[in-house]
Amino acid sequence: MNRRPPLAGALTFNRLKVTSFIHSCIYLALLVSAFLAGNPQPLTFLLGLAHGLLWIAMSLACMAAARMRIVSLRLAVAVAVLGGIGPFFGSYEFIRAQRRHAFPSGR
Repeated sequence: MNRRPPLAGALTFNRLKVTSFIHSCIYLALLVSAFLAGNPQPLTFLLGLAHGLLWIAMSLACMAAARMRIVSLRLAVAVAVLGGIGPFFGSYEFIRAQRRHAFPSGR
């Protein structure tokens, strides 16, 4: 009996990519709020909380997706390890992976 993992239907490359870009936008808003807008509270706190929770969720989701071979291990590591510092790394890796699959001839 071949059972699918419970998250197999929810985890898709495109959903993870969109979530990664949303995470990057939240992080950019956090940087702007904290450094350019004078650190207004509670906005900076809420953006920081959203960034932290999204980073944890994205890390777990990408590691699960790597086990299911939805994303590469390289992409999952970029999201999990570098995503806490800057989720732009993960978004870049999603674009890179998508381009690599669109042009499999090595272009």
